Amino acid sequence: MIRAAGEHGLLVETGSLELSHRLDAALRADLPAGVVEIVPGPETVLVVAPGADQARLRALLADVTGRERDRAGVRAAEGEVVTIPVVYDGADLDSVAALAGISVDEVVSRHAGRELVVGWLGFAPGFAYLTGLDPVLETPRLDTPRTSVPAGSVAVAGPYSAVYPSASPGGWRLIGRTSVRVWDVTADPPSLFRPGMRVRFQAA
Repeated sequence: MIRAAGEHGLLVETGSLELSHRLDAALRADLPAGVVEIVPGPETVLVVAPGADQARLRALLADVTGRERDRAGVRAAEGEVVTIPVVYDGADLDSVAALAGISVDEVVSRHAGRELVVGWLGFAPGFAYLTGLDPVLETPRLDTPRTSVPAGSVAVAGPYSAVYPSASPGGWRLIGRTSVRVWDVTADPPSLFRPGMRVRFQAA
């Protein structure tokens, strides 16, 4: 389904993260006229196109979405992989280990031992929700969020991991830190992470 989203946007309901990534990639590879922003989400893709012919854009989106849906289950080409070195000394590392019923060393090996995928960006500029976290490491957010979390903090919450792109309040559990800048307003693009990108953490 495709719905109007504000005055200049169309929201495509994809129903899955895989289809959101496929549609996002297809649109960026051949950007439709008038489109100025594409925002993929877990089960949607927002397309912002001020001044575009909405009826024509809606038909194009329906066509591309249908084409990508037909390809569901077909393995996508291997995307870019970024490796993030992490010093695992976060303030919540011990509590994550305790909640998971494993040792701190095993928390580190499980977090650094698998490939994650950037699902979508939100909450703050450059804040990427990384999917594919080891289920053993799934822990609830803090009951009381911190008023300030340092930039570069590596954290987990629920089924996701993340790197805080800038200092901000936050309730995720901190397990480490990285010196890699994942958000830089002087860079093009400013965010290191993009939807669909694969991420590996490496103990530093």
